[in-house]
Amino acid sequence: MTTTPDTTVTGKAHFEVLDGLRGSAAVLVVLFHIMGMTVSWADTGQLLHHAALAVDFFFVLSGFVIAFAYDDRWPTMTTRQFILIRLVRLHPLVLLGAVLGLLSFIFDPFATNQKAIPLGTVFSYFALICLLLPHPPLPNRWTDTHSLNSPAWSLLQEYIGNLAYALVLRRLGTKTLGLLVVLAGALLAWCAWDKNTLDLGSYWETLWQGTARMAFSFMMGLWLYRVRDRFPKIRLGWIAATIVLVAVFATPLMPKDLPVLGQHANGLYEVSMVIVVFPLLILCGAHSQIPALEMALCKFAGRISYPIYILHYPFLLIYMNFVTFTKPDLQTAHIAGAAAFVIVVTFAWLAVKFYDEPIRKWLKPLTRK
Repeated sequence: MTTTPDTTVTGKAHFEVLDGLRGSAAVLVVLFHIMGMTVSWADTGQLLHHAALAVDFFFVLSGFVIAFAYDDRWPTMTTRQFILIRLVRLHPLVLLGAVLGLLSFIFDPFATNQKAIPLGTVFSYFALICLLLPHPPLPNRWTDTHSLNSPAWSLLQEYIGNLAYALVLRRLGTKTLGLLVVLAGALLAWCAWDKNTLDLGSYWETLWQGTARMAFSFMMGLWLYRVRDRFPKIRLGWIAATIVLVAVFATPLMPKDLPVLGQHANGLYEVSMVIVVFPLLILCGAHSQIPALEMALCKFAGRISYPIYILHYPFLLIYMNFVTFTKPDLQTAHIAGAAAFVIVVTFAWLAVKFYDEPIRKWLKPLTRK
């Protein structure tokens, strides 16, 4: 691993701490899902109570990095070219995640009730998820909008945000964009107040609220990049910033009987993290300079962050069905969960090395004029 910053195609150095934080958040999401599946999503036994907010962190980070990478390229880049660049960057792993979701559903050895679904139905849902389109829920998948690979719901929102950026948001002045951020923040706060959580958007019942989450955080990231030099340059390395992220996620759920706040306390905690803490964390990370070893770790974490996130769920669904249908003792479940984590990280690395990066290199000529 090299210890000099990577650069974009236009020669700008990456924000290595932010790359590392993307990897930290992806790993925390996997641990959150493993712990939740082990205890059937009860809060007892879950140590990362608010890790669903990692999606909001990803959206803010995405907006910041998109503005960094593309704001100054529009004089020489078309909208079509931008869309192709983003498709080449994101969609190969979307397709691999869809294939893994299909295979894990059909060949899951623990969930016999899944065999009752006609293969024609399953393959039609597979076609939809390849396009990131929602499909009806499948057995053992709650009411997920993308039940063959649930994290795909957030990629659909990412695509919506990218398209909005290419068509509209990039053209807006900083003040206008800031006003939209305020309005989107008010809507997000209402969602948090109403539902007492921001874990919204992956289920059919809360589909539109996923767009509300993306709209605020993605636009916040765009605006934050434009005004970053107006804030004090507080530096926070990857390790320290990761500790902050863990602390945000590990804070216990807020009780529903707090004075004044009552049953809205948890939602207000989560929306305050998204509106205040995550943007500050990204600013601190963007301003940071880190030593060589930490930079090498950040580069590795950033490199496998997206494959870990988009590919982990099909593996964990098999783990979940193992726990649900065979009912092992807790020690066996923990050993199986640890094995699932190792499999996810190993597969993500192999997917980067032998699938994603070679395919993106092969497709890169499509992104040129």
